[in-house]
Amino acid sequence: MKHQQFQIEQTETNDSYILSLSGELDLSVVTQLRAALEPVMERTDRALVLNLKDLKYIDSTGIGIIVSVLKYRDGINASLSVQEIPPTIQRLFDLTGISGYLTEGTEQQT
Repeated sequence: MKHQQFQIEQTETNDSYILSLSGELDLSVVTQLRAALEPVMERTDRALVLNLKDLKYIDSTGIGIIVSVLKYRDGINASLSVQEIPPTIQRLFDLTGISGYLTEGTEQQT
């Protein structure tokens, strides 16, 4: 199986910051994701949206980061939603129990 390089595409709209993740989210790229999240974590004026449409793989470290972002954003009363979760990753979210805590956004949030 060919390793797919992790990439983050950032888009800003009037009401949200969208981080589109692609490739494989694992321990080796955690610092890259944290660096992308850092400038927008504190911002309560716009929703934070994670688009996972092109994410091929996520490990426990990646899931842990999503959970910590979710908890932090909830603590500062700021919105976090997840868009276009691939079925294999949705299954992992279901198995780990975090699906019930994630708000699934739609493409129309622009």
